[in-house]
Amino acid sequence: VAIKKISLLRESSSELCVNEIQVMRDNKNANLVNYIDSYLVDEELWLVMEYMDGGSLHDVIRETHMAEGEIAAVSRE
Repeated sequence: VAIKKISLLRESSSELCVNEIQVMRDNKNANLVNYIDSYLVDEELWLVMEYMDGGSLHDVIRETHMAEGEIAAVSRE
């Protein structure tokens, strides 16, 4: 599993955290990382998700060079 830790002290709005959990919980797809559960630990919200080897989507996008047709196919999926 992977755990995303969100500081509730620094987070601009707890509503954003609730929205993120709802979106992850309600959207199941083979092409999305699965949300497992969430926990409140001290002043942090821990989101437990499926572990995906290869890093975050942001990292993959920054390191991968694709042709326009490849980008279109990935976006479509």
